[in-house]
Amino acid sequence: MGNQKKLSESPSQARYANIREYDIVLSGDGMKIGIVMSRFNQDIGEGLLSACTGELKRLGVAEGDIRIATVPGALELPLALRAMARSARFDALIALGAVIRGETYHFEIVANDSCRALMEVQLESGIPIANGVLTCEDDDQALARMQQKGSDCAQAAVEMANLLRSLAEIT
Repeated sequence: MGNQKKLSESPSQARYANIREYDIVLSGDGMKIGIVMSRFNQDIGEGLLSACTGELKRLGVAEGDIRIATVPGALELPLALRAMARSARFDALIALGAVIRGETYHFEIVANDSCRALMEVQLESGIPIANGVLTCEDDDQALARMQQKGSDCAQAAVEMANLLRSLAEIT
C-alpha cells in the first residue's frame, strides 16, 4: 500500500521477537471520511479544514469520499458527528474548530464538554473521531497551530480506521 509506515517488517526488526505488532498504515485508499467543522472562529476552522482535506487527499482519500458538514460551534460538533457515525457510511470522522479563551469561564465549559462528548460518540459508535478542536489562549496561537493540527487529524483518522480494520481481522 502507498503511504504506509511500518514499525516492524521482519522478526529481526521487531521490538518483541514473538509478539505481533500492528503496522501504522496511512493509506486512505477507498476510505470514506466525514468532517464536521465549527463555524465559530471560522477563519481558523477554514485553515484547519484546508490542511485536513489536503492531507486526506495526499493519503489517497478520493475527494468524492470526503463529506463536510458545518455547525454553529464546538458544542454542536458531537451531535452532527453522532449522526454521521450512525449512518454507517464513514470509516472515520474528524471534528474541526477552535475554542479561544475569553474573559469568562465559558471557555472551560465549551472546551471540556465538546471534548468529552466527542469521546463519548467515538466510544459509543466504534468509529474513530480525530479531535481537531484547538483550545488556545488567543487567535495567534490558533493560527500558528491550525495547519499542523488539520494535517495531524487527517493522519490520525486514516491510521485509526486502518488499525480498527486490522483488529477486526484477529483470528
